[in-house]
Amino acid sequence: MAPFLVFLIDAVLVVVFSAFGRGAHSEGLGVAQIWGTAWPFLLALLVGWVAVLAMRRAPTAVSTGVILWLTTLVGGMTVRGLSEGGVPHWSFILVAGLVTALFLIGWRLLALAVKKRRAHAN
Repeated sequence: MAPFLVFLIDAVLVVVFSAFGRGAHSEGLGVAQIWGTAWPFLLALLVGWVAVLAMRRAPTAVSTGVILWLTTLVGGMTVRGLSEGGVPHWSFILVAGLVTALFLIGWRLLALAVKKRRAHAN
């Protein structure tokens, strides 16, 4: 799968994470409102992708998902905290960590399972 397509999947999932979070708290779901929540995590995801490309890692590898998850979570929380003037609440960090792990690592695990199943079927 082309790296740009994999990046787009990751970016869409970060936006979905942001929209789900806003919806769970009955906050607005307009484009600007979702962008306001998503941009620190998208910026961190982009930084993670630059690192992944520099390391020449396979975009769909589970280990790549782990790297992207950690950079997205830590970087996103850092940028969010700096832009809002404080450390995000621990519960937000926990939930964001779980959901972004599920999204950024989870789809790669599913893709790997499908690939192994297809290889085993042949």
